[in-house]
Amino acid sequence: MDSDVDIAPPPESGSGRTLPRRPDGADGADESGGLRTAARVAVQALIAGAPVVLLGGVAIVLGPDITTALDDRAVAAWRTVFTAIVIQGVPFLLLGTVVSAAISAFVPAWVFTRVLPRNPVLAVPVAGAAGVVLPGCECASVPVAGSLMRRGVAPAAALAFLLSAPAINPIVLVATYVAFPGNPWMVAARLIASLLTSVAMGWLWIRAGREEWLRLPKGPAGHTPGASRAEEFRLSLQHDFLHAGGFLVVGAAAAATFNVAVPHSVLRLFSDSLWLSLPMLGLLAVVLAVCSEADAFVAASLTGFSPTARLAFMVVGPMVDLKLIALQSGTFGRAFAVRFSSATWVVAVACSALVGWWLL
Repeated sequence: MDSDVDIAPPPESGSGRTLPRRPDGADGADESGGLRTAARVAVQALIAGAPVVLLGGVAIVLGPDITTALDDRAVAAWRTVFTAIVIQGVPFLLLGTVVSAAISAFVPAWVFTRVLPRNPVLAVPVAGAAGVVLPGCECASVPVAGSLMRRGVAPAAALAFLLSAPAINPIVLVATYVAFPGNPWMVAARLIASLLTSVAMGWLWIRAGREEWLRLPKGPAGHTPGASRAEEFRLSLQHDFLHAGGFLVVGAAAAATFNVAVPHSVLRLFSDSLWLSLPMLGLLAVVLAVCSEADAFVAASLTGFSPTARLAFMVVGPMVDLKLIALQSGTFGRAFAVRFSSATWVVAVACSALVGWWLL
């Protein structure tokens, strides 16, 4: 009697089971995937190696000229200023990013809502003062402020914390003390001026801010699902240190170039006038975008300017710079970033002038 059921072939001798057959084309797919992987690795290697080859060629061709130029007094001064800023700033930058990453990974955001008053007018100074004990770099303060808003914290309080946390935390204050040895009044002036600016901007938002200007950020209300706290800490530390370290190097190079290339006659044009030197260094802080853990060392190198003008550099920098404006635009909207950054710059310069006149 015939059967419709196919009978499987007997297993090969010496085997107790039937070996599965590979689908048709599987070998070809593996080979194709391997070729694509190899090609991708080769392309990445070429892209990564191109700058090395280019720099090597420049060094070979221009080596004698570069060696001669390095002996020049101006270049030697530039190298000295640049090296001093970087060496002094890197330890504080590393410590700041470690603390910031630890807070991001291990401190739940609901902790902030438990300690803030429900009245926004009272919550603003409390949130501003919280920056003293909850350090973080300015790059991390924007997503933290967005997270607070998503959890129901008043926008004015979240914005006050956004401005104060990178400006008055212990690491920044200690770095300022080290950068200005024997001048504790500079530390006190930075603390007071930055706190005044953050609280004033929070209250100003309550008074004049409009809901349509602020686009509340969207995103998860907690930690990244499925990610361990250790992994979040590692990723946050890696991102913050590499990101902020790059700005430190660029800021140090710009400050060294500024010290060497700009004639002293031009510096005296601004440094001799308080009303010109304050906005000058305020604008320089926006352009240089130095990390708050290291900006005190850049400010200390600007010896041609008055202490009050250098105070303005340290107060404005952690609150308004090019990278922060871009981060705020992406998180809260361009309409908010333009208005808030402009108002913060004016308030920060005014508070710096007031506190500098009082203490410095």
